[in-house]
Amino acid sequence: MEIKEINSSIDYATLLGSCPLPITNYKEVTLAHGSGGKLTHRLIEQMILPQFKNEFLSPLHDGALLNINNTKLAFSTDSYVVNPIFFPGGNIGELAVNGTVNDLSMCGAKPMYLSAGFIIEEGFAMEDFWRVILSMQNAAKKACVLFVTGDTKVVDRGKGDQIYINTSGIGIIPDDVNIKTANVKAGDKIIINGTIADHGIAIMSVRENLEFETEIRSDTAALNGLVETILNASKDVHMLRDATRGGVTSVMTEIAESAKLGVYLEETKIPIREEVKGACEILGLDPLYVANEGKMIVIVPPGICDTVLQAMQSHPLGKNAAVIGEVVNQHAGMVMMKTAIGGSRVVDMLSGEQLPRIC
Repeated sequence: MEIKEINSSIDYATLLGSCPLPITNYKEVTLAHGSGGKLTHRLIEQMILPQFKNEFLSPLHDGALLNINNTKLAFSTDSYVVNPIFFPGGNIGELAVNGTVNDLSMCGAKPMYLSAGFIIEEGFAMEDFWRVILSMQNAAKKACVLFVTGDTKVVDRGKGDQIYINTSGIGIIPDDVNIKTANVKAGDKIIINGTIADHGIAIMSVRENLEFETEIRSDTAALNGLVETILNASKDVHMLRDATRGGVTSVMTEIAESAKLGVYLEETKIPIREEVKGACEILGLDPLYVANEGKMIVIVPPGICDTVLQAMQSHPLGKNAAVIGEVVNQHAGMVMMKTAIGGSRVVDMLSGEQLPRIC
């Protein structure tokens, strides 16, 4: 086969002319495009996904599901830009470890190996960097994962906001585990493993110098142990998702749209701490849209719901687990909620920027 020399001089004007920029209402990227809500999904669906679309990327799971030499693997990556980098209950380092461990776990995988990429701003205190590194070491030890590769870059003072961290991970999926949106069926029960909005309000309390009678702490945690407990109770779990950016309702809307089914939630059954609820009222935030870092949605057939719920409640990270709703045939692609006063309302994906730099 003849190999022709490729001209390295690319005419980008011609390229853009043949591949026109998707029409949007925004001429620039905004912070809301990173919120995990509608604008994030529009950015992905209109600009990113069409250019890279393939069978592994298209499901848009928490990680790619791969099969290499008859070994099922999950592969995931995420970047962490939280501000402030230290907050009640954690810091950016352990958040980075736990976040990637959780993304792999939501695929039903046993997390094994991680990479770490650091972008550090010139002038960042060495003592603070050491605190971040030690917290990552401790989090990795707790989650039983190893860092096996990484990268470090330093940018000019004022160009990096202290430190950004990227982590990627690989995990092994047992042969008898098959977790994906296509499994979700009408009648399935929806379980959450505990109280919502703790992480987002912990961040806000530091960022805005708010003081409450009781300290609100982030819920950041590695959920692989809880997922293992769930799968030991039953392998017939249909779907797992961690409710991070965009909160519970954004995640449930994603699932409803992907499964082409409806979701019905009951507001009074969603666990939330009173102090968090009070803080949300003061700040004018809806806790259903506030980020979490140690909470997961579990969707299971009704026949195993009690078994899975009891297994979750036996684990420290699932002691406040509760059934919060079910999957229905009605209002496909939408999430409806029975409110505390007995009415119903549509719960849509986060449409703007509620909490910037939350994870």
